[in-house]
Amino acid sequence: GPITPSTLAGNRYIFVLIDDHSRYMWTSLLKEKSDVFTKFKRFKSLVEQESGASIQTFRTDRGGEFMSQEFMEFCELAGIKRHLTAPHSP
Repeated sequence: GPITPSTLAGNRYIFVLIDDHSRYMWTSLLKEKSDVFTKFKRFKSLVEQESGASIQTFRTDRGGEFMSQEFMEFCELAGIKRHLTAPHSP
């Protein structure tokens, strides 16, 4: 859920990405959950430029912010396999 109080910039959510191989973690502050798609596209571009490797699999819960048609199509076109966890699990 949203963090309270929100940050001074009005951010209410934290998007956490963890590389299963290295256990390296990235975090990004979001004003709305719907901002996650834009942040993920930027993250993908940055990581792939810096590492020369591509994202193979993206594991998420089944939150609406990850289940949009736009998000699903983006992953499919990018060759990213989706791994969806059971409801209410990490």
